[in-house]
Amino acid sequence: MRDATTWFGNYSKDHQNPTNTLIHWICVPAITWCAIALIWLIPVPPMIGRPGLWAVVAMFLAFLFYYFRLSRRIGLAMALVFIVLGLVTEGLYRALGPAGLAWLAVGVFVAAWIGQFVGHAIEGRRPSFFTDLQYLLIGPAWLMSKAMRRFGVSY
Repeated sequence: MRDATTWFGNYSKDHQNPTNTLIHWICVPAITWCAIALIWLIPVPPMIGRPGLWAVVAMFLAFLFYYFRLSRRIGLAMALVFIVLGLVTEGLYRALGPAGLAWLAVGVFVAAWIGQFVGHAIEGRRPSFFTDLQYLLIGPAWLMSKAMRRFGVSY
């Protein structure tokens, strides 16, 4: 596994334009939430758990086997993000029901991906995940590393 500095350096090369970067600050968290929300909707047999179990498992596995291995500080920060996104998703699931949550997540997902591609058109570079699918996981961590540096925390 490449180290965080290498991943973030390579990712940064495709995200130099300030407008594209701003779009990523909006769309990457939105896409991350959509993935969680859509996994939340996968039916869970009542004998093993409740709605959202698969999303919690997916977030835990992403934390444990990807983000925490990439960087302990990034991993812990992403764990906090996952907790917040899980709580938001649970609240929306209760308020909107499964169908309402599905429609919201799909709508946000489509809009956010359109935003991402507009940002990359402005940038004049292809999205990083076209070269390696792991960049789909690096995007949120890259933003987290930027947020952490803003608060004086190294990754």
